[in-house]
Amino acid sequence: VVLGVVAESGVFTPETLGRVARITEKIAAIDGVIDYDIYAPTEVDDIFTTGDGTLRVETLMGDIPEDRAAAERVLTQIRKNPILRGKLASEDGQALAIFVPLEDKHLAHAVALEMERIVEEEGGDEEYHIAGIPIAESRFGAQMFVQMAVYAPIAFLLIFLLMLYFFRSGVMVAAPMMVAMMSVTWAMGLLIGTGHTVHIMSSMIPIFLIPIAVLDSIHILSEFHHYYRGPGTMRETIRATMDELFKPMLFTSVTTAIGFSSLYLTPIPPVQVFGLFVAFGVGTAWLLSITVIPAYAMLVPEKAMAKFGAVNYEGDHSQGFMPRALQNMRRFALGRAKPIVIVGALIFAVSIYGLTKIVVNDNPVRWFKKSHPIRVADEVMNEHLAGTYVAFLAIDAGASDGMKDPAAMKYVEGLADALVEHPNVGAATSIADVVKKVRGELLGDPGEAVLPESLNEIGQNLFLYEMSGGDPDDLFKLITPEADRAVIWVQMLQGENREVSSVVALAEDYMQANPPPGLDIEWAGLPYINVVWQQRMVSGMGKALAGSFVVVLVMMISLFRSFKLGLLSMVPLTATITLVYAMIGFSGKAYDMPVAVLSALALGLSVDFAIHFLQRTRELYRETGSFENAMEVMFHAPAQAIVRNIMVVSLGFVPMFFASLVPYITVGAFFFAIMLISGFTTLLVFPAILSLMNPAFLGAGGSAGAAIENDGQTASHPGRA
Repeated sequence: VVLGVVAESGVFTPETLGRVARITEKIAAIDGVIDYDIYAPTEVDDIFTTGDGTLRVETLMGDIPEDRAAAERVLTQIRKNPILRGKLASEDGQALAIFVPLEDKHLAHAVALEMERIVEEEGGDEEYHIAGIPIAESRFGAQMFVQMAVYAPIAFLLIFLLMLYFFRSGVMVAAPMMVAMMSVTWAMGLLIGTGHTVHIMSSMIPIFLIPIAVLDSIHILSEFHHYYRGPGTMRETIRATMDELFKPMLFTSVTTAIGFSSLYLTPIPPVQVFGLFVAFGVGTAWLLSITVIPAYAMLVPEKAMAKFGAVNYEGDHSQGFMPRALQNMRRFALGRAKPIVIVGALIFAVSIYGLTKIVVNDNPVRWFKKSHPIRVADEVMNEHLAGTYVAFLAIDAGASDGMKDPAAMKYVEGLADALVEHPNVGAATSIADVVKKVRGELLGDPGEAVLPESLNEIGQNLFLYEMSGGDPDDLFKLITPEADRAVIWVQMLQGENREVSSVVALAEDYMQANPPPGLDIEWAGLPYINVVWQQRMVSGMGKALAGSFVVVLVMMISLFRSFKLGLLSMVPLTATITLVYAMIGFSGKAYDMPVAVLSALALGLSVDFAIHFLQRTRELYRETGSFENAMEVMFHAPAQAIVRNIMVVSLGFVPMFFASLVPYITVGAFFFAIMLISGFTTLLVFPAILSLMNPAFLGAGGSAGAAIENDGQTASHPGRA
């Protein structure tokens, strides 16, 4: 974690440096801080020669400067020392940094809170900023739980109010909300009960499950609302509703569960856990929907159903804005089938191009809005200093004193110099810098600050460093006591994975062109770990999505017992994923962790409407023997259920647009886009495609289905009563 101190008038004054010294002392006492490794003016060593030519290594700021001139001398010493220059303080003296190493990155949030308290006590008029990947990840995790506690209930409440508006019965709407709460409780309870940690990914399980858990319930309530004719028809209505919906609800739930289970194919444990437990929650929601809701409905007093069902429409299902709008949509889709299909194909083609514009990139700091203190700290400190993103090149010579070999030392120097040429690298510090600094001071000539040609002289320079008062712990930040291993500190100005990958590629190219002399070199550090994490995530998500797509296609063919219908059912899924990710490509938004995980959501939700639409259309076609009649009936209750699902889930997550964490905004936007695109693709493109095909493949004949008696009249399906 890096604490930055910034002042336009300069931070190298007795007052500011005194405050920095007191702050550093208190930070060192915080539990979880590795005090002997703190990198600050009062902790690091400076190498210089006295007037009589004696080499001295002393703490850069052993005492607080008494006047401005003494404070300026501290800045001068930093400028003269290549090990400190640009890293500990900016060249213009307007900023300095305190690098605080932690025993565990998970302590970053707690340590940062203590640091903020200390700054509150000791700080002055300067600006104080806390930055670094550990604090970004840790604080994101802490704030994500807060965001979940705020926006999950808001989404839950808004979904309830929307369903209440549609169905006009608080008693009946309560059932789907109970199903959602029980699904979330079971999934999270099982996750915690099996010993899994509630981490950043798993904390989002409720946000994902709440809308998914009510999808089946909305279909049930829509059919039930359409069939119900008042007192005495409850049992028949429930039976007819479940007969109609059991198979499509089963397949939609299975496909959604497959979508999330596919995340297990990614080689990242938190993502695997997230996918499996969301899939469990989806299965739980289906089971509760087909058992609890019918049972609950049977227990509701019929007098509580006075405002519920078709009885309130006096038998006319065409009243109201939604029925009229859906019939107009049906006429539009069937009357302009060719233009709709052509436009859809053109949009799909453009979307394919948009996919090529996607940029795979991520940075935990970018998970916060631009105005967030962590984003502000990142920008300010990387503008002044050599970089707050620190990675390491770990070098192993394989033998004691191997790193003192001139060839090894020369290679370290060359590799560090090559890295500094990269525009994203602010500094690359190695043991070679210490050796050169000691030699230059000993010979009294900065021009002699070059690597010695012999192992003995290199060893002597390191020995003199320690004998002249140097803290061995400072030396051991760069080389082991046995001199068999060393490390290059690489400070970067940007932590985006693309930028870090570019630095890594430069080092790999250098090592390939200049093979290391018996050295084993590997990358380490959080910026590099994030790069590896994303590489595995992208490849894993690609395999998971492709595998799930094939499995869902096979399931659709099995469900419809038709290759054509199975293939057709994948249109909304394909269109949704392609268009949503094309929008990401065109907008310039990076393909990051939230976007990658949400592909499973797209797969699970997009096929839901297709299954309901095609299954019900096929049944209606078999019953009526007419494609036009089937479409007319389809655009009554079944289509209304689809539209209600679209509106409830998409509008229910609009509040997340106002979250302070970018991934929450991304989740809300994805829910919104997925529901709109997949829903209206189903309602517009499906009828258009079906009307251009020979409807005979839908199948002719079949039973008429269950009928519900109401005052001696049959009212089996809307439009057929």
